Amino acid sequence: MVNFRTDIGATNPHASKDNESYGDNLETDVLIVGAGFGGIYLMHKLRQLGFKCKIYEAGKELGGIWHWNCYPGARVDTQVPIYEYSIPEVWKDWTWSEKYPGFAELRKYFEHVDKKLNIKKDVAFETRVVGAQFDKPSSKWVIKTEDGRTARARYLLLATGFAAKRHFPDWMGMDKFKGEIHHSSFWPDAGVDVKGKRVAVVGTGSTGVQIAQETAKEAGSVTVFQRTPNLALPMRQTKLTRDEQLNRKPDYPSIYKNRMTTFAGFQYDFVQRNTFDDSPSEREAFYTTLYENGGFEYWLANYKDLLFDAEANAQAYEFWARKTRARITDPRKRDILAPEKAPHAFGTKRPSLEQNYYEMLDKHENDVVDIKATPIVEVTETGIKTSDGKVREFDVIALATGFDSVTGGMKNMGLKDIDGVELAEKWKSGTWSYLGMTCAGYPNMFFLYGAQGPTAFSNGPSCVECQGDWIVDTMKKLKDQNIKYIDTSREAEESWRQKVTELSDKTLFPGTSSWYMGANVPGKPREQLNYAGGIPLYEKECREVLDNDFQGFITA
Repeated sequence: MVNFRTDIGATNPHASKDNESYGDNLETDVLIVGAGFGGIYLMHKLRQLGFKCKIYEAGKELGGIWHWNCYPGARVDTQVPIYEYSIPEVWKDWTWSEKYPGFAELRKYFEHVDKKLNIKKDVAFETRVVGAQFDKPSSKWVIKTEDGRTARARYLLLATGFAAKRHFPDWMGMDKFKGEIHHSSFWPDAGVDVKGKRVAVVGTGSTGVQIAQETAKEAGSVTVFQRTPNLALPMRQTKLTRDEQLNRKPDYPSIYKNRMTTFAGFQYDFVQRNTFDDSPSEREAFYTTLYENGGFEYWLANYKDLLFDAEANAQAYEFWARKTRARITDPRKRDILAPEKAPHAFGTKRPSLEQNYYEMLDKHENDVVDIKATPIVEVTETGIKTSDGKVREFDVIALATGFDSVTGGMKNMGLKDIDGVELAEKWKSGTWSYLGMTCAGYPNMFFLYGAQGPTAFSNGPSCVECQGDWIVDTMKKLKDQNIKYIDTSREAEESWRQKVTELSDKTLFPGTSSWYMGANVPGKPREQLNYAGGIPLYEKECREVLDNDFQGFITA
């Protein structure tokens, strides 16, 4: 029984005759697609400048990925207050219960955001965009929804996020399975009863790690099907008190200012020395401190040559493997989960943050299957069959098989350029954008937290605010100068693609088959999908374009 939550229902609790956001032939200055971190930020900032804005959101509530994510163990991998808006009216009277909040608390955070910024009154929920094209005569975007409505807007802003299109495996027999199958992003809101049951978790990205360690608390057994080991780092989760957060509030403006000066928009950054500048004992002490601190420090506060020099990277992997292997008593599992030889350069896939993942899988009732050695060939009525002929029986299968990341969402909404060519066709053989926020042939359209921006190499809110501020400032300048039309030149796109590729080629990223490189989806072009130069350099380059009279753009 395959159950895929769609969140599209017959009744809409928000829709009413008084809310024009749901009306047909909607006219607005700005139409934003997506009501997560990016869409809400753009709405708030543009309203302050007098733009009339509306949001179309496919889900039933605000929150973007945190509306959809409700699988067991779902939580953010960036600690607060780094993972929240820098908007004072939002943060000044909000506190969290723990350093890395779970999905339920993040949903409450977005309820708080709405109370402070009054977003929902201009949002049409359960509204999926299936077509959009710029109409030259009227200089407006014409946007079509799945239920047949039309909207017209001078600007179209896409805030669909980098994980907006789910990726499903094409195994035979998925419809024959007698138990329950759920994709992590379609997990039932009411949860799934796993108590005493045999659970399969397919995939070992952050989602797979979280589901496995959480369901192992109650399930009879958990079996993880792993293609590539996750080089996961300890989260070091801690509870937070209201008083300690309130005492820190005076520091928040400087915290938010500082995060924009770091490579990935976090509270820490790479140290300004190379791996072999330190002696072996100094290196061991430094690695130990980072590892014990937890979070992404071992990834993003490490030596500055970690992601550039293969020998330096090997040192970091050796330390990680030694620490992780010591936590696993079963020799077979140890070699699958934390092999002595690195499966890829450390940090060229986003490490997950775990709490007790290795200890849970080390238990005798749980197992891990190497599906690189023995691939899954089909799903049977009772379980999963691998290429060695073995059928393992399950009651619940969790598909943590990821997303057509970074480009999938934008390619999946019927976007057409001024000549009627779909974006999905244009990006078939590779991705082209300018500044990771605009596309040639799509006038007055901007996007954030997507292709060829800092996106996956950054803290989400930091990237959203960096790009959101640029988009808002650009629109203000267009308004002030009475410019009705802005489009990207093809030359600017080519130049930006080349820059993204050159930055990536200086690193170890291209040597790893990851979703960063589009390698997780069969048939997808293998290319760097993210800007690897860090937020400060990215912001500098984008600001120079704006300061130099829209360099690389065509305006009218």
